[in-house]
Amino acid sequence: MQTVEQLVDVTAVEVIGDYQLRLTFADGTVGGVDFSEREWHGVFEPLRDPAYFARVEVDPEAGTITWPDGLDMAPELLCTEAQRHLVDAARAAG
Repeated sequence: MQTVEQLVDVTAVEVIGDYQLRLTFADGTVGGVDFSEREWHGVFEPLRDPAYFARVEVDPEAGTITWPDGLDMAPELLCTEAQRHLVDAARAAG
């Protein structure tokens, strides 16, 4: 049986534009997350570079997205944002 935390684990990430991601979650939710209006400060400052931002990948052990220097984001917040911009899973796969 999966815990609530596991249901919001990110299982796939796709870069769909500058600062725009399509995320898939363990519960089957697929949604878009747009960071284009975000101002990156502090530890997130490296994400200002769109080429660096595009190096995002899934860390299956942490259940979230990460970047090469170990920077990551809370999957719960990502899931909340993705639910505002749901994508039909069949269309996303096509």
